[in-house]
Amino acid sequence: MELPLDEEDGTFTNISLADDSAEYRSRKRSSKVERAPTTMMNADMDAVEAENQVELEEKTRLINQVLELQHTLEDLSARVDAVKEENLKLKSENQVLGQYIENLMSASSVFQTTDTKSKRK
Repeated sequence: MELPLDEEDGTFTNISLADDSAEYRSRKRSSKVERAPTTMMNADMDAVEAENQVELEEKTRLINQVLELQHTLEDLSARVDAVKEENLKLKSENQVLGQYIENLMSASSVFQTTDTKSKRK
């Protein structure tokens, strides 16, 4: 152990070992106190990182779910458009067939006797 040099007269000052041990214990206690918050900070940081990781996973899951729902909506919209087109086509065909049947019925003598109700309309 090096003795501290007294700067005024250049002599060494004696320090008792009892003082050293008390000072050492004091430093050791303060070191433990300083390490405790660091350990707690590390634990808190680990908890925050874990929470951030959970949030990130949740956000990723939600984004994927939103994208899947968007694709489903696009597919349903396309299907609705296709059904609308098919509906219009079938309505048009029904009108043509209805007109054709009416023409056949009016040209046929069999239907003319029973077709008096449709002529009144």
